[in-house]
Amino acid sequence: MSKVHASATEALAGLLRNDMLILSGGFGLCGIPSALIAAIREAGVTGLTIVSNNAGVDGVGLGVLLETKQVKKMVSSYVGENKLFMQQFLANELEIEFNPQGTLAERIRAGGAGIPAFFTRTGYGTAVAEGKETREFDGNWFVMERGIFGDLAVIHAWKGDTEGNLIYRKTARNFNPMMASAAKTTVVEVEELYEPGTFDPDHIITPGIYVQRIVKLDAVDKRIEQRTVRKRAA
Repeated sequence: MSKVHASATEALAGLLRNDMLILSGGFGLCGIPSALIAAIREAGVTGLTIVSNNAGVDGVGLGVLLETKQVKKMVSSYVGENKLFMQQFLANELEIEFNPQGTLAERIRAGGAGIPAFFTRTGYGTAVAEGKETREFDGNWFVMERGIFGDLAVIHAWKGDTEGNLIYRKTARNFNPMMASAAKTTVVEVEELYEPGTFDPDHIITPGIYVQRIVKLDAVDKRIEQRTVRKRAA
């Protein structure tokens, strides 16, 4: 059966339901699965728990799901660029589980590797450790963190083949590879699609065994999160 689907909506057909746990790749607006996020919005599912480094910005990326109040909880590291995120949190309309960035990455990687929990020094003695098991190893205290394994992962890749082997472009790689392995079903949007055997095996970052569905993008809207300019030196 072909993994390739004609649209993001078709690629997500039968996978979405209320109250599910979704991992969404990207860092800010870099490497985000915009088409798949838009399809989730169109599906109208609610009560979602989203695992992502952040929630994009207002009106872009995961921000579009905040607008429709489809997100119940965010498991994130940084949310400072999204005003709506802040407003919903302060109004008790959105739950937030903050994670140090490295801890979030390792929780996802651990989930994909079948590791239920691990210990880290990061966050010990802070609010991050509240309610969590702590343990001493070799004279230092550590916090136990649980691995994350989702119902669905939506990710973005630069190049893919029809078997789901993926190559990412530079920093757009970010959280995408680890999330691809950390869910029951992984759906990827790719900028370029090729036949199997095109890629040098050493260049493949995510093997196709982790990917169940693929959609080829007709166009890619790459936005700049913050544009900072200065006058050229004399």
